[in-house]
Amino acid sequence: MSKLLQSVALAASMMLATAAVQAQELKIGFVNSERVLRESNLAKAAQIKLEAEFGKREKDLGAIETKLRAAAAQFDKDAPTLSEAERSRRQRDLVDQDRELQRKRREYQEDVNTRKNEELQAIVERANKVIKQIFDAEKYDLILQDAVHFSPRVDITKKVIDALNAQK
Repeated sequence: MSKLLQSVALAASMMLATAAVQAQELKIGFVNSERVLRESNLAKAAQIKLEAEFGKREKDLGAIETKLRAAAAQFDKDAPTLSEAERSRRQRDLVDQDRELQRKRREYQEDVNTRKNEELQAIVERANKVIKQIFDAEKYDLILQDAVHFSPRVDITKKVIDALNAQK
């Protein structure tokens, strides 16, 4: 009989422990990383910085493209009256100029992407520090980023953005 009482006591204590764990509610938060990278002052400042850094090169590429289009239009207009040798020479020049423009565009895009990734990485690092501070200060059990579905009740994105914006 004592074995039966021990089994019942063990089962009862296990049920109480399970009930106690279920009674403690988990504190979960969600952060929309894309929104942080779009709406925070750091992200906006980075965008302005990148535009200032690459604006001149972008304008220069646009000017080269405009000049090349004008030269191509002029070639099309002049082609019927040009000698075969002159037509071939000008056509090669246009092809060479186009190839050079495409090379410059690729270099420009690679440079922009590299700098953008550097700026985004800096923002992500600072955002992660802020998220960790919120996690510790408000005693979260779990903070998720980039979930498929989430309730607005657990969305702490605005809190993260506000904390980032408050930093200097």
